[in-house]
Parts: sequence; C-alpha cells; structure tokens
Amino acid sequence: MHAIFNIFFVFTLVSSMAGDFKSEQKTHTRVKEAYSQKEKLVKGYVTKAGLDYDSVKIYIRALKKEKEVQIFAKDKNHKQYKLIHTYEFCKLSGQLGPKRKRGDGQVPEGVYYIDRFNPWSNFHLSLGINYPNASDKKKSTHSDLGGDIFIHGNCVTIGCIPLTDEKIKELYVLCVEARNNGQLKIPVHIFPFAMDEKYNVILNSKGNAELLAFWQNLKKIYVEFETSKQDLSVSVDGNGNYLLD
Repeated sequence: MHAIFNIFFVFTLVSSMAGDFKSEQKTHTRVKEAYSQKEKLVKGYVTKAGLDYDSVKIYIRALKKEKEVQIFAKDKNHKQYKLIHTYEFCKLSGQLGPKRKRGDGQVPEGVYYIDRFNPWSNFHLSLGINYPNASDKKKSTHSDLGGDIFIHGNCVTIGCIPLTDEKIKELYVLCVEARNNGQLKIPVHIFPFAMDEKYNVILNSKGNAELLAFWQNLKKIYVEFETSKQDLSVSVDGNGNYLLD
C-alpha cells in the first residue's frame, strides 16, 4: 500500500504541473464517480455560504475530542474563511496528544497540509497530510516517526482520520476543486480539542508538562485562526515550536 501511495504521489506531482489537475483526477474511476454523485451537493455547501465555487479555497480543521473535521472556505472576493460544513470522524484511534513514533496509533496534532491525492486508495479515496512535519521531527526522540497519515474513506484507522466512503467523496471533490483553483497547499490543522475557554480546564489539568507546553503552543494557532479567519503563515523554531509569522 505504501508503494502505491509513493508512486502515485510522484505521478500526481508530474501530471498536476503538466496540465489541468481536475481533468487528470477525473480520469480515475472513483474520482469520476465522486463528481457524478457529489459535486452538486458540494457546490451547494459553497454557494449557500455566498462563495464562488470556481475560485473556492479551503481550510481543514480537525478536532480529535469532538471527532469533527470542519471545512472552512473562501473565494477570490473574500479574505476570511467561512465554516461551510462539518464531518464526523467515523472512528478515532489512540488518545489525546501528538503522534511521536510509528505504531503508536496516534492521530497527529499540529499544522499540516495536503500533500497527496490518492484515487486508488485501499480506503476508497484518500488525502495525505505531510506528517511528520518539521515540528514532529524536532519534538520526537524516536528514529522512526512513521508516515502515511490520511483523511480517507471506510471506517477503520490506526492514526488516520476515516470519514466513510460517502463523505470522503465529498471532501475529495472539494479538495480537487481548491487544488485546481491554485491552492497548492490546502491547510490541515489538527487539534486535540476546540482550544477555547471551555477547555482551559483540560489544558490546566494535565500533569505532563511537555504535553501541556505543546498544547499551549498549538492554542496560539487555534486562537489566531478563530480571531482572523484568514490564512496563517506558520514556521517552526529550533525546538519544534510553531511560530506565527
């Protein structure tokens, strides 16, 4: 399965640079089927929010405790994102806290982006995220951090985010549209929970100082997006902490 992911990643990069990304994706049976079944519905999410489907760009935020994948969108006429739809995790593995090694069953936590579109997935369709990122590599003490973390179909997981086949069809179509509209890096920010005042008690009750410091760092990202609803420029310092540029 990993070999298929890697081969297709190279193929996707080459084909997307060579021509129309959406046209290439729709040559694959499952993507073509997803467009046939779900595009009208997906377009409705966008237009209901008063946004232009032909220039839509998206921001994906996942909340592990709530088991939610929130989809925000904007267009050429708006700088701020609007929440247009929410999906439920079909299943969640691991516990609250970041992924730090292969085989720990953890869903990562941090600032990521979609780096792969896989229309041949063993889990119907899948969208890969760039785990491990620079922060993960600096924060982990393990030599093998693992990889191949996806938002995908079906309802099984060991560290990924499954949405069911029907829901991944919708999200896949929306991501193809955003990518085709020029959004080369679709943000995927994964948090342990909604990091608002309601959950300050969680932040303050954990005895693990390292985990608490990591979550406090992540909270800055969460709050900034909640406040601005705009694209964030995030970098990583020498200790693996996220910095808002």
